[in-house]
Amino acid sequence: MTRHPRSRRRLRPLTALAVAATGLLGLAACTGGQQGATELDEDADVTIEFWTGQTDEAHQLLADLAAEFEEEHPNVTIDVSEGASSTEELLQKLSAGFASSNYPDMSYSFGSWASQLESSKRTLDITERTEDPDLAWDEFSEAARATVRPSGEKTIGFPALVDNISLIYNKTVFDAAGVEYPTEDWEWEDFREAAAALTDPTTDTYGYAYSVSGSEETTWQFWPHLWQRGGEILSEDGTKAAFASDAGVEALEFLRGMAVDDGSVYLDQTDTRFAQLFAADRIGMMTSGPWQLYDLNTAGTQYGVTVLPGTDGDHQTVSGPDIWALFDHQDANREYWVTEFAAWLTAAEQDERWNVAYGNLPLRTSELESEAFQEQVAALPGLDIMAANGENAVKARPTVPGYVGLSESIANAIAEVLQGRGEPKDALEEAAAEADEALAD
Repeated sequence: MTRHPRSRRRLRPLTALAVAATGLLGLAACTGGQQGATELDEDADVTIEFWTGQTDEAHQLLADLAAEFEEEHPNVTIDVSEGASSTEELLQKLSAGFASSNYPDMSYSFGSWASQLESSKRTLDITERTEDPDLAWDEFSEAARATVRPSGEKTIGFPALVDNISLIYNKTVFDAAGVEYPTEDWEWEDFREAAAALTDPTTDTYGYAYSVSGSEETTWQFWPHLWQRGGEILSEDGTKAAFASDAGVEALEFLRGMAVDDGSVYLDQTDTRFAQLFAADRIGMMTSGPWQLYDLNTAGTQYGVTVLPGTDGDHQTVSGPDIWALFDHQDANREYWVTEFAAWLTAAEQDERWNVAYGNLPLRTSELESEAFQEQVAALPGLDIMAANGENAVKARPTVPGYVGLSESIANAIAEVLQGRGEPKDALEEAAAEADEALAD
């Protein structure tokens, strides 16, 4: 078993870099490239460039798999590199490459970049390939499939990594308070009652924790509450914020009640302190993902995992899928072989030697019973529950460029309300107005 490679911050890059790259991507669409093979010749020698977006062990695992594909297909050469010094820098590197017609055939990309990549006019459309029954496209989660189809018109690549938020509970804290462990049938009111019972001011123990940093950590923890109540992030045409609805107000009022009225929520300004306190038996529950399990096991924390509490039986969660973006070089041979390589890399047999071997959740539902994944589950208890919870990841966060500003607006509103400095309805309406400006830019 290897350490889970990714922190939560890496999974949700909503930085100035993403905003700055938007203009570059728009300019790139105007730049032409050289014409390659116009007719497919599967036996012709071809070189494809692959940016892994990884470092160290993760990069080497992918490089080894690429070498194996080359052995099976002697006419194919895969030029493998990390692409940039960090995954976060890949978008800027891609943008510059689009402008100079010097970009890869395939690159790891954060899911939040998908709309920007599609708008560059440099991506391939593999929708027809996804309809091949042998590809078993439906084995990927709904959120993952939606992320690689950002506009709903084109499929710009393959899922590369999936995750989701589940409920992790501290057995030591529950046992000390005499509270029964959470079950998969819990509703949010059960959760609230338990959090209040677990809270003990004399020992600075809290029932739950929530980020008030104003970051995407603050935002994406809110989306399951909104979705479960029937709310949406955006209007149907994607041009306006829709979260300041009755469902949004009800969701934020629920969290405000826990934080302000009950005093059962540790409000984390850092996005990192709450996990440390949980591991130290000072917080009873956190809603988080597989990236936490290695540290909890290392700390010897006695924990359990289940799905998120639900609303009327709806246990919907949020996922942050990343993708293998595929790019068009006006060359039929490169297009064919990069698609074949991506399909091969994301097949169950190879994914077990990449995502599963590295401590990520498996991409495909068919991997859940595999020996490789069961070995990881033995090392990281609860990983199987998080993997199965992918079925509850039925919606994807928007990938529109304006989501960065939208996220900042609602995150600040949530943070203010949970700290007792605003009313849910007013705060969300103000945030929606700010979000609309970001979406219009």
